[in-house]
Amino acid sequence: MKLFIDTWGWVTIHNKREPCHKEVKRFYDDFRNQHGIAYTTDYVLDETFTLLFKRLPLLHARESMKRLDEAIQKRYLQLERITPECFEQAKRLRLKFQDKPRISFTDFTSMVVMKELHIADILTGDTHFVQVGMGFATVP
Repeated sequence: MKLFIDTWGWVTIHNKREPCHKEVKRFYDDFRNQHGIAYTTDYVLDETFTLLFKRLPLLHARESMKRLDEAIQKRYLQLERITPECFEQAKRLRLKFQDKPRISFTDFTSMVVMKELHIADILTGDTHFVQVGMGFATVP
């Protein structure tokens, strides 16, 4: 089982004050218990760390960063780095979807990675992934 997790997903998992925290955390824990592999990118973690340090007390933000690092080291979170080729493909998507100016460039890079890795499911609160018509489905 493969699952892509975006910034919203990571922040919701790590911040108990997020409205959907319990539901999303339960979903993620169940996914992990089924030995699913989560994927994310360095761009997503850039946004995630920024938001965690803005929204959480320093100690909690540091602990969240540490847990994400451990997940990468233990290989149940696969970190994909945005390559120059991925960046160029994301630029093409940005131009293709000019009518959707609210989609972030990070989201476009995530879409490229998801297509390359044949990942359809994404843990996100963001409807943009469905709106682009590329076969993505949001969970939970």
